[in-house]
Amino acid sequence: MIVVATTEQDLDTEEAGATVEDAVSADDFNIEATEAADDAEVTEADQVAEDDEDDEDEGPLLGKRDKPKAKRSGRPWGRYLRRSVLPLLLVASLALSGFLSWKLWQQHQIQVAGEQAQQAAVKYAQILTSIDSNNVDENFRQVLDGATGEFKDMYTQSSVQLRQLLIDNKATAHGVIVDSAIASETTNKVVVLVFIDQTVTNMAVPDPRIDRSRIKMTMEKVDGRWRASKVQLL
Repeated sequence: MIVVATTEQDLDTEEAGATVEDAVSADDFNIEATEAADDAEVTEADQVAEDDEDDEDEGPLLGKRDKPKAKRSGRPWGRYLRRSVLPLLLVASLALSGFLSWKLWQQHQIQVAGEQAQQAAVKYAQILTSIDSNNVDENFRQVLDGATGEFKDMYTQSSVQLRQLLIDNKATAHGVIVDSAIASETTNKVVVLVFIDQTVTNMAVPDPRIDRSRIKMTMEKVDGRWRASKVQLL
């Protein structure tokens, strides 16, 4: 049988070894704890740095995103102005178009009136300067039919004496319209200049002679017809 003897020195040695091992273990634990804390601080610092970088990266984008908000804040005014101005422009355009159309239509009506009055004046001037002593009554009827106003009153008053004078002198006359022109015109009153060559014969002058005359004739529209209200020899 083998007996192991343990002395006090051996016990002290074992206790000292255990103490060293415990100290080493404690130091290892402290080192690991310190490293873990350092790692945590590094991780936290890295996270903060990444957050800062993200903020910096997103900063311009956020600034860009904020700009449309500033623009959007002004858009309602622009829309309001467009909604207010466009109808006004449309109304003004329609009004101008209507006014121009009305002016063109009015000018057209005046032009038509002038042409109609000029034609009537030319026809009436030929009736007025053509007369036959053998057909005086018919001539006078035609003259009075195309007259109105002042000229009709004057011709009616002088027709009795004129009729007898034509018959006594066996006078005849025939007018030929050389030219005509419009001096002024409106829709119901037109002044026409008529140039006439009139061939005249009578008992005192049996040979025909030509009288060149210019007549200023004022035509007025009465009951839908153009009639002479004033006749002047120029």
